[in-house]
Amino acid sequence: MFNWLLGLFSQDIGIDLGTANTLVYVRGRGIVIDEPSVVAINTKTNQVLAIGEDAKNMVGKTPANIVATRPLVDGVVSDFEITEQMLKYFISKVHKETGVLLPRPRVVIGIPSGVTEVERRAVEDAARNAGARQTFLIEEPMAAAIGVRLPIQEAAGCMVVDIGGGTTEVAVISLGGIVASRSLRIAGDELTDDIVQYARDEFNLQIGERTAENIKMSIGSAYPLEKELKTPMRGRDLVTGLPKEILVTDEQIRRALAKSVRTIIDSVKMTIEETPPELVADIMQRGIVLAGGGALLKGLAQLMARQTKMPVVIADDPLRSVAAGTGLVLEDLDKLKGILVPSEHAASSR
Repeated sequence: MFNWLLGLFSQDIGIDLGTANTLVYVRGRGIVIDEPSVVAINTKTNQVLAIGEDAKNMVGKTPANIVATRPLVDGVVSDFEITEQMLKYFISKVHKETGVLLPRPRVVIGIPSGVTEVERRAVEDAARNAGARQTFLIEEPMAAAIGVRLPIQEAAGCMVVDIGGGTTEVAVISLGGIVASRSLRIAGDELTDDIVQYARDEFNLQIGERTAENIKMSIGSAYPLEKELKTPMRGRDLVTGLPKEILVTDEQIRRALAKSVRTIIDSVKMTIEETPPELVADIMQRGIVLAGGGALLKGLAQLMARQTKMPVVIADDPLRSVAAGTGLVLEDLDKLKGILVPSEHAASSR
């Protein structure tokens, strides 16, 4: 009876628990939270000072006793307690807005397809301890495919490449299941690190993560652009220790990103090689769908199309594809329950 009452008043939510950003979908309302997966902690008192956007603004600008950290690395939980605090914050934020005093929602969470049993259980435990009544897990490429409205339950091949912050998920889907897949721990964060390393190697310049990310977003590309782009790169000269600024071009940044981009495209090609010919024919007709923040890298779709000999399309809202997918599963949970990752906790909590 108590569980029934909780279900009546709580808001079921879908969560894209990403390395870079966490998005929360509320059933019947859509995506209501889109904030960085960052938590600021006072190491002297172990007190959480800020979560999300406020915490990200502190990165690289805090005194020694305050650490702004990401509790997820490469798409998986690296700090269980901080992940739990972050989930608790987002769940309570959703319920505060709706005036619910006892939030015990059912939660659908997207996870990388290559996670281990231990990593999967860490996500379930963190969600349960954060207040979830039931936790369901869905593989991110499946959620992304649902989010972009691909016909995943038909006897036809769909291919999704979800490039997030910590992982790149490549999957071919047919009849509600993943036929061939790759989970690669090279994605947006690795591309940002490539720019940091390039600045150090080429210019003896130490730049911050946020500076590198801004450069990636403004002039980063995977394929030659029609018009040259330039942007200042500011940091500390490793020789003199003084501030230094140089002007970099899109061609230089493209060179910095080339190795990681090539690794991602090679994973796509290997997944295609493992796909049955009939499904390959379907994908050639429908095209490869790019989702996740990495899909926005300029020229990536053109380069991938050229390398794979297949059409490549970018999802309408690539950053929200996985979150939208978790939400669509919530809206029709009984029908789509078969595509979820088996979970002992979900079974035992019914």
